Amino acid sequence: MKPTQSDPTVQPVPASVVATVDAADTTLSNPRWAVLALGANLGNRLETLQGAIDALGDTPGLRVKAVSPVYETAPWGVEPDTQPSYLNAVALVKTTLPPSSLLERAHAVEEAFHRVREERWGARTIDVDIITYADVISEDPVLTLPHPRAHQRAFVLAPWHDVDPDAQLPGHGPVADLLTALGHEGVTPRADLELRLPE
Repeated sequence: MKPTQSDPTVQPVPASVVATVDAADTTLSNPRWAVLALGANLGNRLETLQGAIDALGDTPGLRVKAVSPVYETAPWGVEPDTQPSYLNAVALVKTTLPPSSLLERAHAVEEAFHRVREERWGARTIDVDIITYADVISEDPVLTLPHPRAHQRAFVLAPWHDVDPDAQLPGHGPVADLLTALGHEGVTPRADLELRLPE
């Protein structure tokens, strides 16, 4: 799952940053790749997404290795024009945290940015979802892996494909094929917006 930079819309990561992150990886014992999807449609969406990525980067046992381009997307699962549009992105991380601890950290980041869980698919300041954790397939209702609806969501697949064109969604196949089947309707690249790796 090592990210590549073949897509010209993906900003290249400075070599010094890559070296620093890779050096930090020596402190991780047997790390696993995980894919996290982030979305926000309330408040300063870009600032919140960046804050969430930075907070993940501050997590012991976790390194954010790549961040996708930003997409603007229509809300999923609700009537049109009933919510503001989302900004979405995907982060590739290496972590020694087990899935349950990674989920706890994702929820802690959401709480830090005042995520409110009042209704399913409701508007939110930030949403941090675990899409995959290594090749783990689990039916655990607390954390189903891979994310049970990821293969249906262009707002996950499009940024994920940008940052890792060879990505595979366990149990569903290549992300590129899934995205081709879904199409890009309602998912718009925002080349004017950029997220950066944690410093």
